[in-house]
Amino acid sequence: MRLRVALYCLLGGVVLLVPALEVGHLLWWYLSGVILAASFVPVALFGPWTVRGQFGIIFPILFIVTVLTTWSEGLVFVKLPLIHEHPIRNLFSETALYLVVAIVLAVLSRALKLAHDSGKTFPRRSLAKTAGILVICAVAYMVYYFVFGAITYHLFTRVYYPDAATLVGRLGLWFWGIQIARGLLMTLAVVPVVYALRMERLQTAICAGMLIWVGGGLAPLIVPNELMGTAQRLVHIVEIFTQNFTLGLTAGLLLRPKSAATEDSRHLSPAA
Repeated sequence: MRLRVALYCLLGGVVLLVPALEVGHLLWWYLSGVILAASFVPVALFGPWTVRGQFGIIFPILFIVTVLTTWSEGLVFVKLPLIHEHPIRNLFSETALYLVVAIVLAVLSRALKLAHDSGKTFPRRSLAKTAGILVICAVAYMVYYFVFGAITYHLFTRVYYPDAATLVGRLGLWFWGIQIARGLLMTLAVVPVVYALRMERLQTAICAGMLIWVGGGLAPLIVPNELMGTAQRLVHIVEIFTQNFTLGLTAGLLLRPKSAATEDSRHLSPAA
């Protein structure tokens, strides 16, 4: 099993060699792909059995977290020609790239026979409760973004973004609306993960947090780029961990009810 998991990660990272052919940094792109594939190992092991089911979990995360929210953040806050000259073309090219990544990972999971039945079933929230939790998580992300983003800005990144305060002030309430929308979209992206994984509640929540962090921060930012230096990228990797991982953990814990088995064990324990 360990060999098959290693092959899943190593082969899954090959797709990200494609952009390296154009922009260079081949080893960094491959490492990014391997790390991204590794974050989906729990999905490959404890997710759906079918290729379609695997794809249905993987692609929403890659499209929403890795592509859409990152693309929109850059469009709003980074005022450089590289971002603004061909925004739609950039969106479509990145979507196509990560579509292929999702297909490859879904096929690898099935081909390597990674998925197995843990013999456990877990309850789900009702549709009405899920909708309410989505709103709660969206607002929670806005709070995480404000608190951790403000700390990072004042301590580390103010020198890189001297006009950030002016830009935020110019956006007014739209700034908070944008962050709530991003939080809502990322929470929606992990709903299939939380409801499909045959893992315990806390494990599932940690997995959701890691997927949002790796897909939206770690994997893309370890690759050198024209917009950020090494120190700046490292700071943002940590900052995004505090925001995205916390969001995923919150979403996982709220969306996954406590299992009946857990409740019964508590009632039957001597301490109870």
